[in-house]
Amino acid sequence: MKNDVYTVLQSQSLIMSQHAVLSVGAKSWRSLPCLRTELRLDLTLSCGQSFRWRETGEGHWTGVIGGRVWTLTQTEDTLWYYTYSMQDSAGEVNGRKRRGEVRPHGPVKRTKGMITVKEEEPTEDLEPKAMTTEYDHKEEEVLKDYFQLNVNMAELYKQWGTADSHFKSIAKAFTGVRVLRQDPTECLFSFICTSNNHISRIQGMVERLCNTLGAPLCQLDGTPYHDFPTLQALADSSVESCLRNLGFGYRARFLQQSARQIMDNHGLDWLNSLRSVPYLQARDALRSLPGVGLKVADCACLMSLDKAQAVPVDTHVWQIAQRDYRCTAGKGHKSLTDKVYRDIGDFFRQLWGPYAGWAQSVLFCSDLKKFQELKEMAVKKEKSEVKITRKKIMKKT
Repeated sequence: MKNDVYTVLQSQSLIMSQHAVLSVGAKSWRSLPCLRTELRLDLTLSCGQSFRWRETGEGHWTGVIGGRVWTLTQTEDTLWYYTYSMQDSAGEVNGRKRRGEVRPHGPVKRTKGMITVKEEEPTEDLEPKAMTTEYDHKEEEVLKDYFQLNVNMAELYKQWGTADSHFKSIAKAFTGVRVLRQDPTECLFSFICTSNNHISRIQGMVERLCNTLGAPLCQLDGTPYHDFPTLQALADSSVESCLRNLGFGYRARFLQQSARQIMDNHGLDWLNSLRSVPYLQARDALRSLPGVGLKVADCACLMSLDKAQAVPVDTHVWQIAQRDYRCTAGKGHKSLTDKVYRDIGDFFRQLWGPYAGWAQSVLFCSDLKKFQELKEMAVKKEKSEVKITRKKIMKKT
């Protein structure tokens, strides 16, 4: 399922580097202008859109984008980023010259079909290193694309607040919640893992999936980082049993069969091609895959296929619709049927407009348990401001 080098890498300890911190070696970091009101890393990266980001230092988030490991942090008006690279003089990776490669400590040899490593001292520096400034522009473009920084959040928040008083009361404490533009393969197959699951458990499953099937990238503070598995790796006939052994349960079959179906019926570029087709066409196409229902399809549409109007609905969002908006869709129903799902999505699309999926992400984030204190503060502040306004009006009259 994996080539021998990857097998060796997983079993062999590598020379490690530490996660980068802006206050230490700041000259190695690069930056781009970005207001915190336009992007908040703590909210955007931990609200259940992507499951591969970890807070590796106070306000520092480390994850994988485009086959490279990044650490991100921010100040009020700047987004700071640091990328790691295992470099080698032979060849290139993603168009970049490499000066060192992730390799086991000793030469590889076979013993009765098993891979073993002869222990020797490493002959070259294997520590991850920051990319050179030659590639600053390319990396800046990667970040702008990933966070969709071309979208003006201040203007959208203003529009949503005008149309929706409940959104307005929440928004002040939850500015900068952006929708990520993820790789379609990573996004789709990560969300196949979300069925009957919660965020922390999904994070563990996605991490095991990457560590088992993905190409190794580097190791930081003892934590190995791997790329997301390719469709070819996911489609291998041995994947289902492998993932069942890793605790994926019935989702193991969905992952392998969906990858196999894409490979056999559509080809490697199919998922990316769905970015250029209408929303409902893309959603229906995804639903033809094993384990992909309306919610998983909408998550992939919104967070990787440029369908800003897609509104993923689960029981949690259904509760928000009923509790905060008195939405009658599904009233009397005990389960979220396809019709109720579509009615709730249409309700929010009518309320919020063409970027309804982005607005829904803000409210979904604000309703997570981890952010309840922030939400309560926002509600109290809003009530206080209303009282002050009323007193001013009474004094005038």
